Amino acid sequence: MTLRKVTEGRLAFDFSAADRVLRLDEPGAPRPHGISFVDFVVEEGHRTLLIEIKDPDRTPGPHRQDALRRFDQKLRSDDLIHEELVPKARDSYTFLHLMAREGTERIFVCVLGVGTPDPALLINFKDRLLARLRKEAATAWVRPYVKDCVVVTPKTWTSVFSKYPLTVA
Repeated sequence: MTLRKVTEGRLAFDFSAADRVLRLDEPGAPRPHGISFVDFVVEEGHRTLLIEIKDPDRTPGPHRQDALRRFDQKLRSDDLIHEELVPKARDSYTFLHLMAREGTERIFVCVLGVGTPDPALLINFKDRLLARLRKEAATAWVRPYVKDCVVVTPKTWTSVFSKYPLTVA
């Protein structure tokens, strides 16, 4: 299904300017066993954005602080990159490839949500993420599946993707 306006938690995106938007991580939708998808795929004429949203602030009530602390630990280590982000990017690309939808260059976009801790933690996060996207084994992928990656927060989203408004509820 082609979408234009999508929400994930408290984040509402308007992708009306895109050629096509797919929600890969649709709750309850059938999917291949063992595959994890990014939240959205935004197709533009010259590129495809694989968008994954990580918002630790979505956890309600008394467990919120624990969720924020665990997320902070994942950011400091490579756990978020190795265990969540890269597998979702790779699996989503594999799915798009098998569906003959991988034609344009792909950019992996990680949106670190409202509860993102200190921005100082993000200084080399993009570099670590891109390095892992390009090399997960002893040698780099012979066929890189993403050209680049972008790491943004709701505050920095507009400076990178100005044609796609984002609102926070």
